Amino acid sequence: MEYLSTRDKTLRLTAAQAIKMGLSRDGGLFTPVQLPTMGALEVEALRGMDYQGRAAYVMGMFLTEFTSEELETFARRAYGREKFDCDGVAPLRRVDETTWCLELWHGPTSAFKDMALQMLPQLLSASLEKTGEDKTACILVATSGDTGKAAMEGFADVRQTKILVFYPENGVSQIQKLQMVTQEGANVGVCAVRGNFDDAQNGVKRIFSDPAIREELAGRGYFLSSANSINFGRILPQVVYYISAYCDLLNAGAVRLGDRVNFCVPTGNFGNILAAYYAEKMGVPVGKLICASNRNDVLTDFIRTGVYDRNRPFHTTMSPSMDILISSNLERLLFDLSGGDDELVRRYMADLAETGRYEISEEMREKLQKRFWGGFCSEEETSATIGQLYRERGYLIDTHTAVAAKVLADYRRETGDGAPAVFASTASPYKFCDSVLTAIGEVPVADSVDRIAQLEAVTGVAAPKRLAALKGKARRFGGVADRERMEDVVLDFLR
Repeated sequence: MEYLSTRDKTLRLTAAQAIKMGLSRDGGLFTPVQLPTMGALEVEALRGMDYQGRAAYVMGMFLTEFTSEELETFARRAYGREKFDCDGVAPLRRVDETTWCLELWHGPTSAFKDMALQMLPQLLSASLEKTGEDKTACILVATSGDTGKAAMEGFADVRQTKILVFYPENGVSQIQKLQMVTQEGANVGVCAVRGNFDDAQNGVKRIFSDPAIREELAGRGYFLSSANSINFGRILPQVVYYISAYCDLLNAGAVRLGDRVNFCVPTGNFGNILAAYYAEKMGVPVGKLICASNRNDVLTDFIRTGVYDRNRPFHTTMSPSMDILISSNLERLLFDLSGGDDELVRRYMADLAETGRYEISEEMREKLQKRFWGGFCSEEETSATIGQLYRERGYLIDTHTAVAAKVLADYRRETGDGAPAVFASTASPYKFCDSVLTAIGEVPVADSVDRIAQLEAVTGVAAPKRLAALKGKARRFGGVADRERMEDVVLDFLR
């Protein structure tokens, strides 16, 4: 299968080339020339597999130059018990008669990013070998909280790679920050950015598109790649867990083959819900894709109006991984909704860069609203939802998951659609102890790491072992850079 750029569809690459590059030199995102499809026979076959088998099967439909043996090996390594704390890898938890929660945080960093970032390093290493690459890949990452740690955990000491993570100085939780600055590995680096996530993300994109930097690094034996969801190697493993969730619903007798299910996904960069959209296009019977935003509700407005406008206040919230006003993966959806019109996508992206907004055509808006529904959740509603689910169901969730749970309830109330629904849980509540403790009526203790033990003692819910082990761990990184000087950090890191 070939991959093309959303801004130049004449550019065609193999899967290995696309994964290696991460981002097209024209600034576009790589996407499959066409999506593979599944019929009833494929779904029935997947039902009988474990998660690792499903992952290998689904990825094999996209990565045709990789052997089934390679992908099976990668899946067993990525999703084994030494990495994930439950056999189901991405288990469904029943909340009520028609609602399930898809728990995506049972991996080594307690966030959904593990689902992709335990797989991507293996795909990238294999891609370097398949393309005969002799240079070292430098993975540049902008993170709003979870991607950075998950990427470093996945790439730590992986051969022929180095990884440098940028995060907004005051835009991640204390636990998220501690996870990053204590990361082990000889090939990792971390630097805070004075600004928000969009500043960090724009800085990374600027570095990628600078030919002078690429030339300088090539002379030093490096090339740039990405572990953000702009890399299709990040998106693909995420497609798997939506397909797997539908199979699990079938196996539990919750739905019958062909029954439609609604998925509600908390998202900022649009990658997680884009994966659900791809799963639907492949053949998963989806009723509605419900896009859940926090107070940074640019996606809600876009879905409801067809106008994307980032010219609005930026809010720092208790769900920081969603504090984003420039949703990069939306570009892939625009390309699909436009029928692969790369010229139109280029114009929209130019308008976004120049004016901070664009407006899609009426035809595209109708297609968008047929598949998606958008809603947002305030800070007060996020906290209230955490408290309500804990009191009424004994279910402890994090701040991002609460956004999804609340928006799903809003969707059902406003539309009357009571179809079976799954909302995605993207992080352990222990990554946001202060907000969760407050939401359930407790006063957090002073030290952020001690709050892990406090939440465990209060609720009786076991904390992930790796988070509990952060107490007393030595900090390795403390650098801070202005957003305009991120290039200098990269060049210094790769001396």
